[in-house]
Amino acid sequence: MIMKRTYTFAISFYLIVSQLQAQNQFNVIGFFTAQNDQAHISFVHEANKWFSKMASETGFRYDSTNDWNNLNSQTLSRYQVVIFLDTRPDKKEQREAFQKYMESDGAWMGFHFAAFALTPSDVPQNWDWYHNEFIGAGEYKSNTWRPTSAILKVDAKDHPGLKNIPTTFKSSPNEWYRWNLDLRKNKNIEVLLSIDPSSFPLGTGPKQHEIWHEGDYPVVWTNKNYRMIYFNMGHNDIDYEHHTNKELSHTFGNAVQDQLVLNSLLWLTRKK
Repeated sequence: MIMKRTYTFAISFYLIVSQLQAQNQFNVIGFFTAQNDQAHISFVHEANKWFSKMASETGFRYDSTNDWNNLNSQTLSRYQVVIFLDTRPDKKEQREAFQKYMESDGAWMGFHFAAFALTPSDVPQNWDWYHNEFIGAGEYKSNTWRPTSAILKVDAKDHPGLKNIPTTFKSSPNEWYRWNLDLRKNKNIEVLLSIDPSSFPLGTGPKQHEIWHEGDYPVVWTNKNYRMIYFNMGHNDIDYEHHTNKELSHTFGNAVQDQLVLNSLLWLTRKK
């Protein structure tokens, strides 16, 4: 059964790669900060390598930068997809350029910490359009600990990003976020994946509130008013306890999850 599923996903992955190769040349840029949290830094480096590898295999162009001053209209005009790998812009002119880009049929993919906002913190919620309207989640509320795989279930089987994705699958280890706004009540939000109840209890603690025992937790969604998709994945497990900062897990390399990202990239680059 495992060999059959692996073979099936190898074929599906090849088909997605072939479709990306068949599309006209498109350009993708990833913005990142890669500071402070080693788990996010680890993910950023891994993601940049993975997207670069996919670009070389399929023919699209992938650039990345940690200079958020490049988030301007002139630079954005050269890219069909913008990726926020671990945070969001802070300057007024950068935010205005990004909003204009998205409202002009630009495309965006965001991972994990790109949606984080908490007041008070070093990343306060001071951008209503982005957090409340665009992503729709509002502020961060809590998370599981430590990073753990979850069983994810498909909520929107007909969405192009979920093509050939099984009804449930096991994710890579991740720190899962909970939000203060109910995404299910937002008519503009389409939840694509959420945590399946079979995952509970999710997390190992040591604090009890870091272990989830029940509830509804969307982890991948899109806003129907924009060409965008957000993935809550993007936090690798790191050996903090022994102060080695050794990487204990990775986000990419999970066949189903990798196909989900490629499916979504293919969907984002198709014209309306």
